[in-house]
Amino acid sequence: MPEYEQQLIKYLKDVHAIEEQALAQLKAARNVAGLDELERLFENHMHETVDHEKLIGECLERHGVSSSVFKDLVMKGAASGFILFANVQPDTPGKLVAHAYSYEALEEAAYAFLGEIAHQAGDSSTEETARHIQKEERRMKNRLASLFDAAAAESLRITKTEDIDRQLKAYLSDAHAMEAQSVQLLVDAGKHEQDPVLRENYLNHLGESLEQRELLESRIQELGATSSVIKDAGLGLGALSWGAFFKAQPDTPGKLAAFAYAVEHLEIAGYEQLKYVAERADDAATVALAESILRQERDAAGQIGQTLGRGALASLQAQA
Repeated sequence: MPEYEQQLIKYLKDVHAIEEQALAQLKAARNVAGLDELERLFENHMHETVDHEKLIGECLERHGVSSSVFKDLVMKGAASGFILFANVQPDTPGKLVAHAYSYEALEEAAYAFLGEIAHQAGDSSTEETARHIQKEERRMKNRLASLFDAAAAESLRITKTEDIDRQLKAYLSDAHAMEAQSVQLLVDAGKHEQDPVLRENYLNHLGESLEQRELLESRIQELGATSSVIKDAGLGLGALSWGAFFKAQPDTPGKLAAFAYAVEHLEIAGYEQLKYVAERADDAATVALAESILRQERDAAGQIGQTLGRGALASLQAQA
């Protein structure tokens, strides 16, 4: 439909910028992976990402956007909220996998969103491209998930056995920091979201996140850590300041859903690795806590994933 043409071009520019940033991340990640299998995974996905960038460039050109325009989109600040998310620098193999996993979820959501926009605009070629790339991003995300334990093991490899309890407290503090960031995101999402179904999803999970934060804090204190340890955890597993995100990124329902989807996957990765470390530390109580929260995070990610198309339609209506 002609009225959706400009919106489709806008979101094509966004995903092109995401792919540009993804390519830069993959090149850096390949060099610091720390695991041969992870390095090969990044190397292979680099080739897929080059293809993705080319395919989206072709979609833009079909809509009359010249290559000289969209090649400079990242430098000009297009999709600045996505770039803010991407620029977080993980410092261990475990955090690297968690960040990459969540970024793949962000890309998966972005292409689900683009596919719906293209469908509404009557652009079957772009819709087909978006669905194809979405599947490849999901496949990469699942491959990364298979390396959670291996990445956590590599992160702990140089840790002496007697230091495992200290490491466990650090992972718990990271998880607490993630929940604090998640609460901030969900509070802001509840304020900005106009669609009743999407808003209800965010507010329901907000209640869970508040409870999860309290449970983690209690467990940290039970293990003898002070409140300063919790406060000093900072941004934890690569979570970022959502306040900064909302200043940088337009508040559209679709983009909000994409970021929420990515954050849920960041948390899933974090809790998978917390569970692994707790098992290494023979801490059954923390293992049980991680498993319980994991179920909630997976359910929340599933619910958000099911509403991505609804977010795209809400964005079109809001911007119309």
